[in-house]
Formats: sequence, structure tokens, C-alpha cells
Amino acid sequence: MTWLLLLTLFGISVACAFYGTGLMMWTLAMAAGIVVLAATGSVPLLSLIVITAIFAMIAIPLNVKPWRQQLVSGPFLKQFRRMLPEISETEQIALDAGTVGWEGELFAGKPDWSLLKKQPYLALTVEEQAFLDGPVEELCHMLDSWEITHIDADMNPETWDFLKKNKFFGMIIPKEYGGLGFSAMAHRAVLQKISSVCALTASTVAVPNSLGPGELLLHYGTDDQKNHFLPRLARGEEIPCFGLTGPTAGSDATSLPDYGIVCKGKYEGKEVLGVRLNFDKRYITLAPVATIIGIAFQMHDPDGLLGDEKELGITLALVPRGTKGVEVGRRHMPMNLPFMNGPVRGKDVFVPLDALIGGVDMAGQGWRMLVECLSVGRAISLPSTSTGGSKMGAFATGAYARIRKQFNMPIGRFEGIEAALARIAANAYATSALSRMTATAVDLGEKPSVPSAIAKYHTTEMAREVIRDAMDVHGGKGVIMGPRNYLGRGWEGIPVSITVEGANIMTRNLMIFGQGAIRCHPYVLKEMQAARLENASERIDRFDDLLFSHVGYSIRNAARSLILGLSFGKFAMVPHDRKTSKYYKKLSRYSAALSFISDISMLTLGGKLKQKEHISARLGDVLSHLYICSAMLKRYESEGRPAADQAILSWAFHSAIYKIQIALRLVIDNFPNQYMRFLLRFVVFPFGRREKEPGDRLTHRVAQLLLSPSDTRDRLTSGVFKSATSDHPICFMERALPQVIQAEPLERKLLKAIKQGEVSGLTWEDRVKDALDKSVLSKDEVDILVKVHELVSEIIAVDDFESEDLQLGRKHRTPVDTQHAA
Repeated sequence: MTWLLLLTLFGISVACAFYGTGLMMWTLAMAAGIVVLAATGSVPLLSLIVITAIFAMIAIPLNVKPWRQQLVSGPFLKQFRRMLPEISETEQIALDAGTVGWEGELFAGKPDWSLLKKQPYLALTVEEQAFLDGPVEELCHMLDSWEITHIDADMNPETWDFLKKNKFFGMIIPKEYGGLGFSAMAHRAVLQKISSVCALTASTVAVPNSLGPGELLLHYGTDDQKNHFLPRLARGEEIPCFGLTGPTAGSDATSLPDYGIVCKGKYEGKEVLGVRLNFDKRYITLAPVATIIGIAFQMHDPDGLLGDEKELGITLALVPRGTKGVEVGRRHMPMNLPFMNGPVRGKDVFVPLDALIGGVDMAGQGWRMLVECLSVGRAISLPSTSTGGSKMGAFATGAYARIRKQFNMPIGRFEGIEAALARIAANAYATSALSRMTATAVDLGEKPSVPSAIAKYHTTEMAREVIRDAMDVHGGKGVIMGPRNYLGRGWEGIPVSITVEGANIMTRNLMIFGQGAIRCHPYVLKEMQAARLENASERIDRFDDLLFSHVGYSIRNAARSLILGLSFGKFAMVPHDRKTSKYYKKLSRYSAALSFISDISMLTLGGKLKQKEHISARLGDVLSHLYICSAMLKRYESEGRPAADQAILSWAFHSAIYKIQIALRLVIDNFPNQYMRFLLRFVVFPFGRREKEPGDRLTHRVAQLLLSPSDTRDRLTSGVFKSATSDHPICFMERALPQVIQAEPLERKLLKAIKQGEVSGLTWEDRVKDALDKSVLSKDEVDILVKVHELVSEIIAVDDFESEDLQLGRKHRTPVDTQHAA
């Protein structure tokens, strides 16, 4: 009976920990357990007295706040203040800039799935859809990627005029200033469609609608600045660029050497108070054609012309291109994608104080302005263009793998190709779900700093994997450049996406978990703030409340991680659906594991965790994949749970869960504290590592979905350019695909006759003619085979050139033979 009492108390503690009850509730539940078993009279008196005494020695001091503060909170606060990492002003601004959304639920260890299900699945307005079906569709017909990237090294004047006339550069500018006033979802849809045809044009459209003068003016500009610049930007009369990066200030953008000195000077014939700028910027998109240049610089006021503060900090200004001292350098050539990009320099450039974005009141606020706007732009631009590229990669590679035959069968039937096709389909599905979720967050009014970092890193990395697999499947077709090649520029250009808006290595190692651990954690940031309070009494009171809430939170997540691991998620509270509940249970389990390991990491490593980039990166991977899986489930549910799509969802989900397992294993195996390794391994993987990669049968099912037209394939690749009249090589191939499939039985019939010796001939044409002569094939069947043979010959053809035609700027173009239009 003594053991029964101990097991009962242990069970009560585990239940309270699992469900996250408070300290007082645990105390009452434990006391009730002791009283009930004591009332039975079956527990030996001595055992009862000893157990009750031990319980009282623990519970009473913990529930009496002054005792608790003296015995526990006070000593821990002293240690915590010594461990507390220094947070720079720039880091603090970054932490304060964003909001916390669904990622906070995942980080907390007990996600409320009803919140995700309640999140709206936004659609385009009638006006936005009309723009997508009208001007965007027309633009896609105008674009010739080979002409743009190899021959002209730019879009032609007609395309530039079309973009300006239809306000492509004013999508984010409200209608009251002459812009389109589109939602983030519409912004995403436009970039997705354009990028499926020409990455250069997508970049050109993305930049004015992302972090730059337009966005900054909207949020921080004075009324005069908004009224002057925004209508001109919307109409394309002004082309903006923004100079942040320089030769010595790349990822560490706050180390700007560019400076501005407050002084008096001549401007438009008058002596005014202003700033004399000196700057050297590079990698600036649209700089070669920009008429208005945004500049970030360190602002100094040595003579105190604005006040007592001498070092004002990072400030933003708008400088007209024609201003004396401004030099727009020659063009950069980013990986054979010649979008307008180049250096901008300035020597003693004088501008009035009116040129500061937001006026004098915003002097020194530039870093805050940039960080607050960055999360919005980064949540849309690169995730959207990556989605367009990934979807088009799936669309084209599936068709090509069905059309291209080797060893008398479509290459898509080979298991090695199936593996690549399955990865492509899963990545396209995940990328689309992720970009949609971050765009939705923006439309719901969030500033998703952590999700935007997740989206930027993972959509570009998944796009890199898609283009790699697509190139492998296409072989020589993808290698030989020319008008017929629709993959080569994507292969060359993917490093650009990986590098810009925060290099991926930095984003993964420093930003996702680095910001997420503090921003998303329900207590850490508050504890840090409490520990820095000046008033000692207020400090200990506030810290004590937070500490014991945090301890309860950590115990809850440890219990949840262990119990959900032991039960394979059986006790997780998830939506009840036969097909998807198992997915939610896995996410609940690993959400608890992430929270538990994160707490242990912060507790044992303290400020050193900032330097433990491997741990930070791997925990960021776990958070990222939890978020991506949530986005995929949200997509699947919102699209009506189409049964045919479940194979793709399943492949993508299990691949992500397997990656979560790998990341957690590497964190545990490399954890600095060897004793904690044992604890973490036991709590997180009580039965060992049991997650597996998607199996071969599932891989086969997913791959086959890309090889023929279907509703699933249409949903997977929705939003990309699919014209029934365009001579774009992918559109041409897609029109041919049904005819190729229709001809396959006839090809098998001909092949069988050849093998049986009924038909002979040296060439394909001779054999078809012999089959017709011997009535093996009818005239109609021969006509189908001949037409399909001509279509396939065009699809698998590659380009060749005279040597002089390969020189950039030559106008000659090898024509694509489209006389056999599908």
C-alpha cells in the first residue's frame, strides 16, 4: 500500500505536468491523493507520516511566496543575471519589430490546432483576379527569357512601358495615391506567375513592391513625401532602388561605413540645413535605371545643429539620381541573369533635411524602419518567386518525363526518376503552402519576422532542390542553352535567391531560432526584461512569477514530450479526422520536444547559445519544419481534403518529420553537457529514432501524379503560366502531352509487331510505312503516330549556334520550329 500511495502521487504529478496545471492545483491534487488513501486506513502510519512530511517540505515553501523568493527565486535571479546575454540595441530593435503568430503556438509545446483551422484561407478579390488574368497574362505572353537574358540583357522598351502603364511597380501603393492597393495574396500571385516564365522580370517587379522607398514612405514618410513620391512611383514615372549593402557591410548591415554630416549647404540656389553624404553601395537592384535612390547611412551632427545628440545612428534618405556627387556605376551581372543591378556611390552629396524619410523626426530610426518593413517584404517576394519556379519545375518535368522515352518506355517510369519526381512534387506542394501562409499572415496584419525568415530560407532551398532534380531528369535538354531551354537560367540564378535578403547560412544559423527562441518563447523575453528592472523589490516579484510559470511550462513540455513519445502521440489533443489526425499527433509530439530541448539549451548554455550556431540552426530546422507541416495541413484542409492529393501531402509530411528527427538527434548527440545528453535522449526518443523517410510505394504513387493531366496536377501547379496559345516551350509541351499519352498504345502495338518480326525497316519512318502496308496499323493510327513523333522531336530538340551568334548583344536568334503546333 505504501507503493500504491507513491504510484498514485507519481501519477497525479505526471497528469498535472502533462496538462500544465498550476502549482496550487498540483498541491491540492497531491494533498487530496494523500487524504483519500489515508482514509482507507490501508497505508502504514509511518509511511504516511514520512511521505506527508516530505510533500509538506516541498509544497509549503513553494506556495508561500516570500519563502519561495528567499530560497529559490532570489539565488536563481543572481545566477540568471550573470548568465544573461548582452542584447545590443540593433538586436533589441529586431526583437521588438515583429509579431508572434502560429509559430508561437508551435514553440510553446502545446499547439492549439483550432486556431490554425480558424485562420482564414484568403482568396483574391475580383479586381485582383482580373489583373492576374489580364495584364499579368498579357505580360507573360510578351516575355522571351532567351531574348531578355542573352540577346538584349534587359527587357525591351515595350515591356518596360507595359509594366509602368499597368502599375506593376505600384501593387503595394494604396489607391488613394494612384497605386493598385493589392493584398499580399495578390502580390504573391502576380510574382508567382511572372517567375514561372522569367525570373528577371519577376525580380524587376518584386523590388519596388518590397523593401525600398515605396514601402518605407508608406509607413514612415511625411505627408508631403507621400503625396509627391507615391503617385509617381505608382505610375512608373520614378523608378526606385534602395542602397543598404556595401563592400564592407553585407550580412552585418548595421556596420555601415557610409555617413552623413549635418551641415548647411546650397540646394536649388538657397542655403538650407541638410546632410552631406558619402557612400559606397553595391548589389543594388534597379540602380542602373533608378531615378530615386534610397540610402542608408550613419548620421552625425558634430556641430549640434539639430540638438545635443552628436551620433544619431542609421538614417534613411531619398536622393534624386541627378543630385551632384551621385555616381551610378556600371551594371553587375548576377549569374547570367542580367536584371538591373549595380553599384551606387556618392561623394559629398548634399541633400536638405526634407530628403530624410520621415523628416528630421525619423533621424537615427533607420534600422528600426528597415527591420519592421523587412519582415513583410521578405515574407512575400522570394517565397512567391520560389513558388512559381518550383511549380513550373514540377509542371515541366512531369510532362517531359512522360514524353521523353528511353529503352522504349517513358523515363518517368524508372525508379531513379520517380524519386526525383516525388521530391519535386513534395517541394512544390510545401513551398506553395508556406508562401501562402506567410502572405496570409501579412494580410491579417502581422509582421511575421520569424515566419518570413523561415519562408525565405526554406522556399529558396526547396527551389534549389527542385531545379537540381529537374536538371537531372532533363539531362542534356537542360544543359544546352538557347530559346528551347526553360531550365538553364533557373539553375544559374538560384544562388541569387539563396544570397539576397539575408544569406541563407546566416538566416538558418542566426535568425530563425535566434529570434524565435526569444520572440516565440512565452517567458524568456519577459524574464530578461524583469531581470534588468532597476527596482529590486519589483525585480524579484516580477521575476519570481515568471520563473515559476516558466518552470511549470518546462515540466509540462518534458512530460508531454516523454508521454507522447511513449504513446506515439495518442494523448495529444488534435482534430479528429481519420486521415489527418496522425499528422497532428506527430506535430504535437515534436512541438513539445522542441520546447523542452530549447529550454534545456537556454538554461545550461545561457548567453553562449548565441555562439553555438550548430545547435541554433538545428533547433531552427525543427521549428521550420513544424511550421511548414502546419502550412501543408492548412492547405489540405482548406482545399477540401482531396483524396488524390493525400499521397503528395503524406510524402512531404513524412520527409519533413524525418528531417525533424535528424535535427533533434544531432542536437542531442552534440549537446555540450554529457549528462543532459542522456536526459534529452530519454525524454525525446524513449523508444529510439523510429521515423522513416517516405517509402518506395509512396514515392511511386506521387511520381505518377506528375506524368499525366489530372486535377491533382492542376492544383499542384496552379498559378503558373499555362497558355493554350503561347509558343513558350513548356506550354507547347503541355499541349502535346495528351496526344503523346493517346499514342502510347499505338507505340506499344508497333513495338510488339517489330519484336515478332511482322514489321521491319531501318528507320522509324520505314517501320511505320511497313506497318501501314501490312495493315498492322490503320491510316488514322499512322497519322497519330507521325504527328506525335514530330511533336516529340521538337520537344526533345536543343539549340545550336554559329560562334558569333553566341556573343551577347547579337540580334540573330535560332528560330524554334513550331509549325507542328499541338
